[in-house]
Amino acid sequence: MYIPAHFAADDAAVQELLARHGAADLITLTEDGLLATMLPFAYEPSAGEHGALLGHVARNNDQWRKPAQGESLAIVRGPDAYVSPAWYAAKAEHGRVVPTWNYVTAHVYGRLVVHDDPAWVEDVVRRLTAKHEAARRQSPGQSPEWSVDDAPRKFIEGQLRAIVGLELQITRIEAKAKLSQNRPVTDIPGVVAGLAGRGDDRSAEAVEHANERRAEESRTAGRQGRHPARSGN
Repeated sequence: MYIPAHFAADDAAVQELLARHGAADLITLTEDGLLATMLPFAYEPSAGEHGALLGHVARNNDQWRKPAQGESLAIVRGPDAYVSPAWYAAKAEHGRVVPTWNYVTAHVYGRLVVHDDPAWVEDVVRRLTAKHEAARRQSPGQSPEWSVDDAPRKFIEGQLRAIVGLELQITRIEAKAKLSQNRPVTDIPGVVAGLAGRGDDRSAEAVEHANERRAEESRTAGRQGRHPARSGN
């Protein structure tokens, strides 16, 4: 992945992304070529040197049956959004602005291990359920949290037989947080307001957080009567 220094995600941002992400694209190279499946993962940081992503696929999905050659890849995504040049203060100043796309993503590489074991798979199902039910409940007006135990046991056992567990034992991670850090500080409030105005609070918060230090340096420089330098595009 191409990662300019000002877009490099720090370890804390990577850990948060892996813990909170929704679904990821699992890509494996097999003797039949590339295979890909979008599926949710639960992140287990204590598994091995770099942690692991735990998930499951349908038993009828051929991807788990075809051995992966070399490293497998999970593409994990955070918030992403179109950024209009109309939001930049620079548009009114000189007009030399163009659209772009902001995003947070991690390319997670690792060794893919298949777990065709109902007990292992059930543990992952419970982890995923707890993770996403908790996230759902953070929104107002939600119904009570659902648990695997709310369904009949025989039904759950039948569902577990229809899926197979996957563990991506992480070997390395390449992560990028492209959140307008290359724009002048004076452009950031417009980006945050523009994203929030169309209801994309996650992207707005990510841009604001990624540029907090620059904004504080700008405020300090202003109080001291200096003109903060602008970062290039």
